[in-house]
Amino acid sequence: QVQLVESGGGSVQAGGSLKLSCAASGRTFSVYAMAWFRQAPGKERDFVAAVTWSGGTAYYTDSVKGRFTISRDNAKNMVYLQMNSLKPEDTAVYYCAADRTLSLVPAVGPQDYDYWGQGTQVTVSS
Repeated sequence: QVQLVESGGGSVQAGGSLKLSCAASGRTFSVYAMAWFRQAPGKERDFVAAVTWSGGTAYYTDSVKGRFTISRDNAKNMVYLQMNSLKPEDTAVYYCAADRTLSLVPAVGPQDYDYWGQGTQVTVSS
């Protein structure tokens, strides 16, 4: 089992920055990739970014490229999402997730992830 806890959400003005953190515990050695998803009210849960646990290779959805940076600290069992130039459409509950399935690249579908955090709210005002 892997436990994930997100933190760092809050309310910011458009153009501002926020850094989310996800603390992992349990059988983290079995994790292939960590990812961030987000879900706005009435919307589906969408992929934001992922990073491979071993190599640290990052992947992003097009809408956040150049603005968000995902990173991980294996020694601390932490994954981060640095969000810059935030837009109102970034408003959502952000979730971190862990995938145990070995693959060439991380999955982008939430159904492919095995463990989830409780979520942290990010609100961007105009």
